[in-house]
Amino acid sequence: MKEATWVTQPTKKEIENRAYEIWERSGRPEGREDEFWQLAEQELRNEDKSSPLRTPDTL
Repeated sequence: MKEATWVTQPTKKEIENRAYEIWERSGRPEGREDEFWQLAEQELRNEDKSSPLRTPDTL
């Protein structure tokens, strides 16, 4: 039997907040909203895959 893998999708608000942080760090450029949105979504999904309890220091 194959084990189910659950991937939690980031919420729209989480993506919005992260995109805003990235936008600010990048100097608040205009016209790149889609780029920052996609980057934020990718970062949040990558964070979800790694457990905070499993770091190189704790292995």
